[in-house]
Amino acid sequence: MTICATTPLVTNPVLIFFIVLAIILLSPILLNRFKIPHIIGLIVAGIVVGPFGFNVLADDSSFDIFGQVGLLYLMFLAGVEIDMYHLKLNLKRGLVFGVLTFLAPMIIGTLASYYLLKLDWVTSILLASMYASHTLISYPVVARLGLTKNPAVMIAIVGTIIAVIGSLLVLAAAVNIHKTGVFAPMDLLSLLGELAIYCVIIMYVYPRLTRWFFKNYSDRVTQFVYVMALVFLASWFAQIIGLEAVLGAFFAGLVLNRYIPNASPLMGRIEFVGNAVFIPYFLIGVGMMINIRVIGSYDTIKVALNMIVVAIVSKWIAAWIAQKIYRMKGDERKMLFGLSTAHTAVALAVVTIGYNMVMPDGHRMMDETILNGTVLMILVTCAIAPIVTSSAASRIKIKTIEEDSLVVDAPKQKVVNTLIPIANPVTAQSLIEIASFMRNATGQNNIFALHVRNDNSANSRALGRNSLEQAEKSAASIDAQITPIERYDMSTATGILNTIEERDINEVILGMHRRATVIDSFLGSKIDHILKSTNKMLIITRCFIPLNTVTRIVVFVPAKAQYETGFSRWVKKVANIAREVGCRIIFCCHPDTKPLIRGVLYKERFQIRNEFRDVEEWDDFLLLANRILDDDLFVVVSARRTSVSFTPEMDAMPGFLQKYFSRNNLIVLYPEQFGEEVSLTTFVDPLSADMNVAPSILWTRIHGWYRNIVHLKKKLTQRNRNKKIEL
Repeated sequence: MTICATTPLVTNPVLIFFIVLAIILLSPILLNRFKIPHIIGLIVAGIVVGPFGFNVLADDSSFDIFGQVGLLYLMFLAGVEIDMYHLKLNLKRGLVFGVLTFLAPMIIGTLASYYLLKLDWVTSILLASMYASHTLISYPVVARLGLTKNPAVMIAIVGTIIAVIGSLLVLAAAVNIHKTGVFAPMDLLSLLGELAIYCVIIMYVYPRLTRWFFKNYSDRVTQFVYVMALVFLASWFAQIIGLEAVLGAFFAGLVLNRYIPNASPLMGRIEFVGNAVFIPYFLIGVGMMINIRVIGSYDTIKVALNMIVVAIVSKWIAAWIAQKIYRMKGDERKMLFGLSTAHTAVALAVVTIGYNMVMPDGHRMMDETILNGTVLMILVTCAIAPIVTSSAASRIKIKTIEEDSLVVDAPKQKVVNTLIPIANPVTAQSLIEIASFMRNATGQNNIFALHVRNDNSANSRALGRNSLEQAEKSAASIDAQITPIERYDMSTATGILNTIEERDINEVILGMHRRATVIDSFLGSKIDHILKSTNKMLIITRCFIPLNTVTRIVVFVPAKAQYETGFSRWVKKVANIAREVGCRIIFCCHPDTKPLIRGVLYKERFQIRNEFRDVEEWDDFLLLANRILDDDLFVVVSARRTSVSFTPEMDAMPGFLQKYFSRNNLIVLYPEQFGEEVSLTTFVDPLSADMNVAPSILWTRIHGWYRNIVHLKKKLTQRNRNKKIEL
């Protein structure tokens, strides 16, 4: 395979970039009509415009750089988009598949090369390591259909890493045998030791550095550049210890996965830049390396057919064995095969090393026929992989949708209207971020951003416009649609209440009030007014650090919370946050409430890390003050006075939160309460009644004394039972 020496038709950098963008733009549009994955279109376009096609563009350093960046970007996206919970569930199966998809090509490839191609054992083993490795070139197909959490995809990704590591170890051993004439196991052990040290350093340094950086620098562009710098630094370190850069990029994605939620603006920027520029550049570059003119030689065709059959059959056998072991469906086997059958980067590296190695008798370890056969193998496998993956992924997606629609007694997904009152531009971004993390994965979610003013001055109007513009920008960065509302009303609380009625709002997300005076309440008079005037769910937030740097979510749940109308809704809201952030959630609740929370998590398929702590008395809640850390998010589920779960001790909760949790990230949540809203009592109608008014102080005290007596009686009874058992 020799590069064409003629001058390409286009050498102007501006025109070159235009042609590349035109290919990226038109390939999906044209191939979608024929139901062909556009990945194939990008590779075919690279063949056509490349030096072995019409020689429009040269395979120069720009394609080398952007192509390498695209490959690393592809592996990084595969790591950062993985759901770590699902990865842990499928880790064992992924390791088994990785061993299978490595050993099957190694055994079949070595025997076929030795007996059919008449190569020596060292060259046969080196060529077999090329069959064993593969590239996730069809991963964008899976990501576009939203199947990154599918078990087959998780297994294929883990298997890819195992296969690539195994291939690189075999490559190192074969090169060492060629140079020294003997097998040196200590060199492999040294490489494994360096790999272990590398992983430990990345896992220790990257999370701590990232948490500090995100806390101190909130600019989205700065965060994007920081993440990319860490990815390429990890890739470079991987090359230093003798591994492929793709392993470093993938491992960096796994480590940074925790700090880049799927619903975050940062994730949107990462996916956009990769899918729009770098990954298509890599695919076009792969096509430009393929020389279809080598088909004319009989020896090349013979070698190429052998290599293509071995590469495809061995990967299919590995997927078939994995299917039989774990009783997977046919489409899942096709998914494993489609993701693991494409060969690009490592295959080229192996064949290049073999081509450059000169044997003692003067001939090359791998001649031009093997080099050209490798090119044809890359062409065929890169064409087959997207087609098989797209076919299997489409069927799996359809079956998933059908299964979700046939769930017995599944509640109908209703429209959720969320209202976010925004007082100033500073708080807009954090409130929109929390709302995006709380969004349900299914159903329609409408978000309304509201600014209420009570005067018509120019400053007030400008503040309102700036607040809503900032909210729209924050929503646009995560591909969310919001409806801005600017209104004039007598007070902020009245404007919020009127908007709730006009827009049929289900939930309101508010920023926490900052106390202006000593006698001011913890929540503020506006929120107190809203609580008394509506039964909709209120979410009052205050976060000092970004949500993606939260280490735990601790939820305090009062007794009898399961009897509230909005119980399942608030459980889903906090579970959505835990799923997006990827952290552990701890429910501190009464033992009677625990099975109900678990039931909601199971029914809604929230596969998140969750724990439970028993909290039966108010004193147990007070003990939480010593257990909440600065990096935790403390969620307090409160209750209105007329609700079932309200207790007199809740009157002391605002003061307790102000005293002990003034520096913590806090969400105070008031669940939806059944019943129609009742207007506040006014002096205009002396006969009107406020149904949300609190009970009298005398009644509250009597009720509290009664509860204490009942509790003391239960304790004495239990103590007497324990004494009888001891006797």
